[in-house]
Amino acid sequence: MRRIVLRSETDWDGWRQATRALVQAGAEPGTLTWAVSGDASPLPDAAGTFQVPRALMALASIAIQAREPERFGLLYSLVWRIGAGEKVLKDDTDPDLALVRRMALAVRADAHRMRTGLRYLPVAEDGGVRYLGWFEPAHFVLPANARLLARRYPKLRLSIVTPDGSAHWDGASLLFGDGLRHAADDEALQAWWDAHRDMVLDHASADVSVPEAEALDEAPRSPDRPAIGPVVLNEGADPDLRQAAREAGSCRRCPLYGPATQTVFGEGPAGARAMFVGEQPGDQEDTIGRPFVGPAGQLMDQAMEEAGIDRRMVYVTNAVKHFKFVARGRRRIHQTPEVPEIQACGFWLDVERTRIRPILTVAMGASAARAVLGRAVTIGRERGRPIRMADGRTVFVTVHPSYILRLPDRAAKDREYAALVGDLRLVRDLMDAG
Repeated sequence: MRRIVLRSETDWDGWRQATRALVQAGAEPGTLTWAVSGDASPLPDAAGTFQVPRALMALASIAIQAREPERFGLLYSLVWRIGAGEKVLKDDTDPDLALVRRMALAVRADAHRMRTGLRYLPVAEDGGVRYLGWFEPAHFVLPANARLLARRYPKLRLSIVTPDGSAHWDGASLLFGDGLRHAADDEALQAWWDAHRDMVLDHASADVSVPEAEALDEAPRSPDRPAIGPVVLNEGADPDLRQAAREAGSCRRCPLYGPATQTVFGEGPAGARAMFVGEQPGDQEDTIGRPFVGPAGQLMDQAMEEAGIDRRMVYVTNAVKHFKFVARGRRRIHQTPEVPEIQACGFWLDVERTRIRPILTVAMGASAARAVLGRAVTIGRERGRPIRMADGRTVFVTVHPSYILRLPDRAAKDREYAALVGDLRLVRDLMDAG
């Protein structure tokens, strides 16, 4: 068994070099093991060339960032099969190709969360300011996205710290260093930076070969501004919905606008076949200005990925557009909106549903179901079945992802998460059938 060792979890250049030599030497996938540490077998000397479709390499450059131990061998297997003459990309039923596509979708979703959900702490540095950010990624998305963020903010000094490692940009050089296992709050992040800043900038490395991340359709977010406005649709989309989003920014229909940071309107593509409705923004959504970017949104993204739904193709919003909370020290604790607040905000939800015209509306949780159906709803009784509305469209009721996060033990969380994925698979089938 030949052992291939890469320099890092995202050693794209090393994987390509090894793959090229091994395929040309005729090394079958089952004769190889891939790792990022330990002793390596020498690569074979191989001559000649072979062609790999550009689409596959683009897909592989994203999928290699997935937190999947078998990804290197899986990607090699696809290239090896193409080298052997198989038409892999033309077979949509191929299980390996389907798995790689799901991995790439998961990476894209995590990259989206990183670029929209990263919170920065300004720290003084050499007469200026460095913006120190903390993020806990589900996949190895830091190197690729740090390159994009450095290009986006050429004049700002940034440091992004994760459990996997850290990235540091000074306006001229992008360096990578060690990470932090856990940052419970800003004080912990500040303490880590004070203790490590000299070591980080003296010993960090620029040797990271993963390509720059692809730019998603999102609003640029400057670290020196703590919140961004909502991103609804692209410039060519429905002008009435864009106008509604602007007007909602100054909504005074209920008292919730007072303590909230901002209105959090929905977002998604024009003509989305499905609209997902939650209860209200949470703490991170209120700060960032976009729906479902916090813990519940990350769980929803994961469940969508597993069910085969691309979040970028659906419209996501909330029944209530302002964060309702009670302050306890520095924390803001969620409070369930009351019926008058849901009814007051129903105006904006009606605008969204009228302009998007989804064939399917997914109501997540009791507050969302009440807003969509106009009546009290018992989730256990109406969950998981399509409800036909008078206008011919369909409503599907399921739980809110935050319900799963609040469960007390792992077994219960796993059971309810599996049930949510099952619901979303039904949603996917309804979207396809409609």
